[in-house]
Amino acid sequence: MEPPSASPRAGRGPWQELLLAVSLLTFWNPPTTAQVTVESVPPNAAEGKDVLLRVLNLPGDLLGYAWFRGKSVETNNRIVSYVVNTQVITPGHAHSGRETAYPNGSLLFQNITLKDTGYYTLQIITNDIQVEQVPGQLRVFHKRSTTGLPVGSIIGIALGVLIGVALMATLAYFLLCTRTGRYDGLLAQPHKRGSYIPGKCGQ
Repeated sequence: MEPPSASPRAGRGPWQELLLAVSLLTFWNPPTTAQVTVESVPPNAAEGKDVLLRVLNLPGDLLGYAWFRGKSVETNNRIVSYVVNTQVITPGHAHSGRETAYPNGSLLFQNITLKDTGYYTLQIITNDIQVEQVPGQLRVFHKRSTTGLPVGSIIGIALGVLIGVALMATLAYFLLCTRTGRYDGLLAQPHKRGSYIPGKCGQ
């Protein structure tokens, strides 16, 4: 009698089967996509300049996207939306006329103001109706003069210098008249009735 043939699973313990399952899962598991991020270019911008909220790693199967002012995606906070298939850009309630959207998801702000400072939210929708929200932030600082001082401070300093010069000139004139003995009220001229008539500086 021939010995019974060995089973296909003979000599394969539970550990080997587990390793095989892990290998199969690793082989069939699709690679993870890079995370979508938003960065400000430049990171800090002076008011009156242009700044770009640049989107990195935007998925290729994009259906469309929308930008919102703030951390929520409420309709009243929508700045602009973009549909990939039709390439239609639609401004929202929060659009000020200074924002420009690009097909790569980036959002350009022109002539930014201090009021533009804050958080922004990018909402992306893929073809398989996957929705993702990505935060971004703008930092805007007050524009200063080339000397590093605000314009108001420079004006105040200039006025202070002018007032100081005027006071110094008045004091110098007073000292000059006092030393020469001809200051008004210090030099008295005799009157025939014994009273005094004040003299004048320079006479």
